[in-house]
Amino acid sequence: MIDMDTPSGRPRRAGLTGLLCLLLLTLLGAAPATQAAPGPAGPRTGAGAAAAAARWGDRRLDEATFLTAHNAFTNYEDSRWTSVNQSESVRAQLDNGVRGLSLDTHWYERSTWLCVISFGSDCYPSDVYLCHGGCKTFAGATYALPRQSFHGTMQTVVDFLAAHPQEVVTVFLEDYVGAEQLGSSLSRVRGLSELLFRPDEWGVRQHGWPKVADLVTAGKRLLVFSDRSDREHLGVMHDRSWTVSNYWSLGDLGNDLACVTRWPDVPLDRREPGFRRLFTMSHHRNVPTVLTAALDNGAKLRGRIAEHCRPAAGGRNPNYVSVDFHRLSDGSGHNPASIVAELNARP
Repeated sequence: MIDMDTPSGRPRRAGLTGLLCLLLLTLLGAAPATQAAPGPAGPRTGAGAAAAAARWGDRRLDEATFLTAHNAFTNYEDSRWTSVNQSESVRAQLDNGVRGLSLDTHWYERSTWLCVISFGSDCYPSDVYLCHGGCKTFAGATYALPRQSFHGTMQTVVDFLAAHPQEVVTVFLEDYVGAEQLGSSLSRVRGLSELLFRPDEWGVRQHGWPKVADLVTAGKRLLVFSDRSDREHLGVMHDRSWTVSNYWSLGDLGNDLACVTRWPDVPLDRREPGFRRLFTMSHHRNVPTVLTAALDNGAKLRGRIAEHCRPAAGGRNPNYVSVDFHRLSDGSGHNPASIVAELNARP
């Protein structure tokens, strides 16, 4: 409706405007109520939970078994080591099924002398590095170039987890640095704090370990243990408080198959009300070689678990099976990865 009877002679549109407003209000009032569309996190969380359940089932963390690489950082690809425990880089180990990594942390104080005599190839800042003994003693044996920083290796782990949202990784530290030094190094790892599992926040002591699928759904997919007890405030668990472990060596000849505890006051079959420690099983010799690892990593490993380690631990499977040269075997048809898969398939 247009009313031409105005003092200025221009058309008055109030009636039309009111009619349009009335029509709009009517339509809005008549429209059925709808729910807001869920945000992106909603569908992903639901799909992620379903995928985690399909991948892990109902197994708790203490009912799952993970392939673990002994001295994962001493390998032929990450640095120029002359004596190694693994053939592949840390990232390649993760890509090939390893889910536990043992690392040795040491403090390296910057050395002008090493920088000079190496013609500039060993000019590294003071920091936490991965060394097998002293970080200045024997190049290639106790440390290697390029030097492997702890935070750089942990960044590799976090980046792997970011690319594989259904996976869980555990890091075991043989720790020779102070808590403040370790914390400073960890603080530089992008994305670590969001992934780090803290057992106190989950009430593990009171309720036991959560299901692996719940860890995956919650995004808490990185566990870190240390042999030092003063860094739990960093989210780094003291291994002696949370795990049981056998003595690490098979002996020089590889024939010491008995599963005896690493800590006399923590037997492998230790029981605590409402809580069961994780069982870390070491299976390697004093001196690693490709030949001895191949001899040890097949039928011998499988038989040792069944005949020695499972009975010693009160009838339970190990949660972490730690070996040297994890891809090698004796040709028996069994290898560390297949043995871990077999353990996970047990009811």
